[in-house]
Amino acid sequence: MAQPCSTTSTLDDFLLHCTDMVFIASEGGALHRTSSALTRALSSELLDAASQAGLAPLVYADDRRAFDEAWGRLRGAAEPMVLDLRLKTADGSFKFFQCTARWVPEKGEVYGTLRDAEERIRHDIQLKLFKAINDNLPVCLWAIDTRGVFVLHDGKALAAAGLKPGQFLGQNMFDIYPEEGTRELRKALAGTMSYFVNEIDGVHWAAWYLPIQNERGDVTHVAGISLDITPEKRTEQELRAKLDLIQRQQQVIRSLSTPIIQVWDRVLTLPLVGMFDSARAADVMEGVLREVVRTQARYTILDLTGIEAMDTGTADHLLKLAGAIRLLGAEAIITGIHPAIAQTIVGLGVDLSSIETRSTLRQGLEHCIRRMSREAS
Repeated sequence: MAQPCSTTSTLDDFLLHCTDMVFIASEGGALHRTSSALTRALSSELLDAASQAGLAPLVYADDRRAFDEAWGRLRGAAEPMVLDLRLKTADGSFKFFQCTARWVPEKGEVYGTLRDAEERIRHDIQLKLFKAINDNLPVCLWAIDTRGVFVLHDGKALAAAGLKPGQFLGQNMFDIYPEEGTRELRKALAGTMSYFVNEIDGVHWAAWYLPIQNERGDVTHVAGISLDITPEKRTEQELRAKLDLIQRQQQVIRSLSTPIIQVWDRVLTLPLVGMFDSARAADVMEGVLREVVRTQARYTILDLTGIEAMDTGTADHLLKLAGAIRLLGAEAIITGIHPAIAQTIVGLGVDLSSIETRSTLRQGLEHCIRRMSREAS
């Protein structure tokens, strides 16, 4: 009775129980044997349908050319082919695998393995991203253990602080910086992320302290990211200075547009020109009342010659201004009301009967002088 081939039986057992994704293929790529692990990962249906064509139909379209070229060089290559490529998996998605294959001349076959490369490639991308940030952006990247000892100290922005990459490695942050400067760090060691902005030796930093925790939730390290925002801060300060200058200029313009003139002893004149809105009324009232007190004025002439339109709000501002002047012991006189404004005031039903009015500034001044002459006599 013929005995089963022990070599075949051993290979079958190996492919059945092997935890690695292993395959045997022809020179053309047709799959002769695959391990159960590979079949489970790439699905037996896909492999059965594509067995004669090998792995090629499962390769992501953008990776197919590189795979075909590498496979074509296998027979003449002294070293095995090692290639990262995306393969269609059992759930229909594409994942990165590392394919390692070698041509075995004495067997006339290709022996190969697949290894899940997702985590490694993701890690490589993260390292490249970290390096790109570290080398090109004005940041300082560091990390300490729970004792405060630096395990990472790098970044392009270190130069702005007068430091070199790796300068603090092995040193304890609590020995380098005073206690008041490590308050946020202690919060991060307790598990709380923090963000703050500070200034050190003229350099402005935006800083993030990030607790790094293990699977149990224990803090094992604290990572720090410090971004040099000095250019932005300078721009902000310049903009604030410009805004302050603009505000001062506007104040000067407002003062010039409503000059308070002492035209006679204890007689003030305020010629109003243009728009007389709430903001301008507040400035005018403050200036007039201050001058009334300073000069001990008896009369204040509000000349409206330069105002050609008036609404209820403007009239209300005038009434309030006149009332405030009266409270300081002076008298408000309105002059230069245009006919159109007079009609508007009447139409709006605004009562100006309590305020002395005159046609022109000259008549208003004459009125003040006569009144003061009578009072003096």
